[in-house]
Amino acid sequence: MKDERINFKLQSSSFQQLWLLDSSVTFLNHGSFGACPKAVLSAQQRLREQLENEPLRFFGREWEGLLDDARSKLAEFVGADAENLVFVPNATTGVNSVLRSLIFHPEDEILTTNHEYNACRNALDFIASRTGARVVVAKIPFPLESPQQILDAVIERVSPKTRLALLDHVTSQTGLIFPIQELVKQLQERGVDTLVDGAHAPGMLALNLSEIGATYYTGNCHKWLCAPKSAAFLYVQPDKQPEIRPLTISHGANSPRTDKSRFQLEFDWMGTNDPTAYMCVPEAIAFMGSLLSGGWDELRQRNHQLALQARQLLCEALNVSMLCPDEMIGSMAVVPMPEVLESRSFMSLRDELFDRFGIQVQVVPWQEKPKLLVRVSAQIYNTLEQYEYLAKALKELCC
Repeated sequence: MKDERINFKLQSSSFQQLWLLDSSVTFLNHGSFGACPKAVLSAQQRLREQLENEPLRFFGREWEGLLDDARSKLAEFVGADAENLVFVPNATTGVNSVLRSLIFHPEDEILTTNHEYNACRNALDFIASRTGARVVVAKIPFPLESPQQILDAVIERVSPKTRLALLDHVTSQTGLIFPIQELVKQLQERGVDTLVDGAHAPGMLALNLSEIGATYYTGNCHKWLCAPKSAAFLYVQPDKQPEIRPLTISHGANSPRTDKSRFQLEFDWMGTNDPTAYMCVPEAIAFMGSLLSGGWDELRQRNHQLALQARQLLCEALNVSMLCPDEMIGSMAVVPMPEVLESRSFMSLRDELFDRFGIQVQVVPWQEKPKLLVRVSAQIYNTLEQYEYLAKALKELCC
């Protein structure tokens, strides 16, 4: 693979040594699955050894205190009361838990957008097929010029039958930050509950869930927060918690305990699993916040600026237009591919970038023109030179 690569010397980031990432790969796709730092993985391994050293003691005496401590620190980080949070393996599970718990009728409408993540759209379609409810899709213009276009497109599709709105906070395919707080406010004014798919938001954006005010909010900790895989959370407003049940019904359903809500008792124990990813969330928050003198604020701003620089560099190199304003981008940005590459399938372009050039980057098919997008991620271990290398590779493929 290396023999065919463009003659381009990459400058390595000093931060990359803190991760296990393959140094021979130009990794520009943190957004898909995240990447967990070595220090956090070491903390998880210590917890796993603690578990396996005495499994009964761990699950009987130690597990709940560790989980509650992790929940408390995560709640502080995302601006929520700990009583309103539970851990789930991923945001898709959070979305499904809410959708499977609510009761829909044939006259109900569930509102979403054409930017919704495919897995969660599939969950909506499943619910609609079982209940007779109708999925209504608000078409968000893309490219777009302002967040107001998102607000207008969503609110325009609200009707007296709209029961729930499922909305991304940061879209997976197009990397857009939705004006989620204003969307929630306007939907609430119209009597519509909101389920926010915040898969990419924790660690990318400064969150205050209490201020956002969504009825339900779920987010991943394994992406931009850099916790181990299988760490995510579900936030539910207190008055809605009695309705929301986990996908797996277990001992919490009839627990006689009164010191915790049924909501937490059910979600906290859904059968034996490895809970150490949840317990390492505080370690990830502390570690990532220690990398720069300005803490998380500086880290988020650095990644944002790097994403903007990468987008500008790629657009200029490929002679293509930017698709949204700077303020609608967090730590990911999409760039349209030139017409000469539009006929390629997204899988073939993605695979050729990796096989020929050693570049790991997300390639996204879109519903309309531009038909093909490249989505770059910007994490602290990335450098501008890596995006220059991507630009050179794409230009070579154009020729």
